[in-house]
Formats: sequence, C-alpha cells, structure tokens
Amino acid sequence: MNKLHIALVVAAVALGIYVSTIPAGSMQALQSGFLGVLSPFLKTGSAVQENLGTVGKRLKTLDELEVENDRLARENRELRTTNNLLNDLKVENDRLRLALDFRERSSFRLTPAHIIGRDASTWWNTIRINRGFEDGVEADMPVLTDQGVVGKTTTVSKNEAIVVLVTDETCRIASRIEGTREQGILTGQRVQKNATDAVLQMNFLSKNARIEPGQLVVTAGVAQGSFPAGIPIGKVTEFKLRALDGQALVEPLVPLASIEDVFVLTGAK
Repeated sequence: MNKLHIALVVAAVALGIYVSTIPAGSMQALQSGFLGVLSPFLKTGSAVQENLGTVGKRLKTLDELEVENDRLARENRELRTTNNLLNDLKVENDRLRLALDFRERSSFRLTPAHIIGRDASTWWNTIRINRGFEDGVEADMPVLTDQGVVGKTTTVSKNEAIVVLVTDETCRIASRIEGTREQGILTGQRVQKNATDAVLQMNFLSKNARIEPGQLVVTAGVAQGSFPAGIPIGKVTEFKLRALDGQALVEPLVPLASIEDVFVLTGAK
C-alpha cells in the first residue's frame, strides 16, 4: 500500500470519528445546510422532468396526425361538394325565376317546354321539345326564351315537336333594326359548325343604310308572319355593301348550344 492510500484511509477514519462525536443538533444543522446547497438543483431537475412529461403528453404520434389529416381532407371535400351543389341550385333557381317572371310579364300565352334532343345530322339547326298538339302546340309557332328568339316549330306530334333554329338556312324571319327604318329577311347559315360562333344574315337592306355594330335586331311582325313584332333576335356585328343591297351579319342573343328550356308562343293572353 503506497503513502497516498495510507493517507486516505487515515483521513476517512478521522472523518468518521469526528462525525460520530458531533452532537445531534449540530448534525441536523449540517444536514440542513447541505440540503440547502443542493435544493435549487433538485427543484430544477423536478421541473424539467414535469415539463418533459407535459410535452410528451401533448405530442401526437405520426399515425394520429395522419388519421386527423385524412379526416380534415374528407371534410374539406364534402364541404366543397356541398358548396358547388348549392351554387348550382342557386343558378338554376335564378334561371327559373327569370323565366317565370318573363312568362308573367309577356302579353302572349307561353307554353314552357324542355329540350329532349338534338338532331345529330344537323346538330345546331334543330331541337326536339316535349310539347305537342295535345299541349296546344302547332306547326310554325315561335319558340323563344327570355333572351330572344330560338326558332319556330315544324313537325308536331301528340307530345313532341321539332323546332328549326334561327341558325338554319330554312328559318326565315322578317326583321328590323332598332333605331332605323331598315327591314329585311333574317336567315341562318347551315355551314356553321356550332352555335357558339353562329352568324345570321339579314338581307335586302338599303345600300345607304347607316348601320353600326351592336344595334339590336328584332322581329318585324309582318302580316301573315309567324312572329309578332318586337321580339329580340340578335345584335349586328358587321354591315356589308353588295351589288344590289346591303347585308348585316347578326349574332344571336340566345346561347343555342346551352339552352335547356324554352317557351312556345301559342297565342295571345
């Protein structure tokens, strides 16, 4: 055993003898002082442990987060679908309200009809509606919406009717340009591929007519004609001079490619 070891043993024995001789009161004071020195460290360690436990309880596992994210995503999709449905219902409700208001204000007897088909061979020139002679519909009756002229009936059966559209070359309507004395015959062009870019031709106008783009074209209401006067048809897009007359190109007011419901003018109220 070296001198260092011997010194340590002697010191330990001396410390033990000294401690054993300390009175009980002094020993308690010594213990209190020692604990006072260590107390801040003990409290800090306890607080850290409590905070770590609280944080651990608040943290969610990855699986729980994925489940919650899926739930929120599903609720978001459902809300978006509901919102789209409500918007569609509002648009439909507004459209029907406008149609009903137009029918009530009209001085004519209007029979509502739903489009149930289009002729694939002349897709943009004829439609089929769910009204026939049982509903008071006859051939050569005007068909329109609250926006303007759609066409006129041709073949009529018991509960259905074929409507030739204003875009068809066989549909001829006596028309006039508002704000002028100009009148002519409005016809469609069968060469048009779709109704979104359909252009009507208004022929037999004066060569010196002052016609500008944007002017409204309405039915003239000539004797023995199918259409009463004043029903909107379209707006002028261009005026051309020809050898014998003037010609106006007219854009229809009614979006023929997207309409679903129409009215058949079956007489006066």
